[in-house]
Amino acid sequence: MSYLASNLRFLRKQKGITQNDLADQLDVQRTMISAYEDGRSEPKLATLQKICDLLEVGIEELIEHDIEMKGRRVLQKRGMQILTIAADANDKENITLVAQKASAGYLNGFADPEFMESLPQFHLPNLSRQATYRAFELAGDSMLPLVPGTIVVGAYVDQLKQIKSGQTYVLVTQTEGVVYKRVFNYLAENGKLFLVSDNDQYKPYEVRGEDVLEIWEAKAFISTDFPNPGDKKKPLSLEDLGDMIRDIQSDLRRIKS
Repeated sequence: MSYLASNLRFLRKQKGITQNDLADQLDVQRTMISAYEDGRSEPKLATLQKICDLLEVGIEELIEHDIEMKGRRVLQKRGMQILTIAADANDKENITLVAQKASAGYLNGFADPEFMESLPQFHLPNLSRQATYRAFELAGDSMLPLVPGTIVVGAYVDQLKQIKSGQTYVLVTQTEGVVYKRVFNYLAENGKLFLVSDNDQYKPYEVRGEDVLEIWEAKAFISTDFPNPGDKKKPLSLEDLGDMIRDIQSDLRRIKS
């Protein structure tokens, strides 16, 4: 079943583009856009590629995935769904480590098997075999009490809609690179994710859903820095999270205005 018509209508409206605007950019009549969205006609391949570029979506996702109902896919490469993994001699999946120095290269090489094989690999017991894992070394102190050099192990998340507000994730994005943050999901409201640091010295910021390349839900961390009980940071309570969400909503309303 093709979702081209419904996806085109949904993404166009989400971006605030009128049928006339889209027709002008594609150099076609407005009635043709209406026909595409009603399912009475389908664009030629060249026009379809222009639509994907304008709406920032892959052809496969535009045609085969119900975006409105299921949310945006997290694509490894636009138009493709490939996750490069590492395995040992017994074909058992390993965890690939992306160190701080490799983070910049990871943005271009995460879908390249040769690059991924060059990164360190290891195995951890007691992790569910139902998920694929990757490890990322933290830089900076934005997520204290996790200090720089801490390794966060994340489980792969294949759909944006699976992000649970208030949980921590490693995000690989086109705009911010590789970041570890507490994420709040506002995709249904404005197509964006709100990223918050546990260290309140850092201001929260937002990223567009279409700019996210990979998502890894934090499941474990490895650190050689043992916390000092006297310096231990108070964990976030439900009241703290509630205050944080209210602050984020206030910021969003200010951004919209």
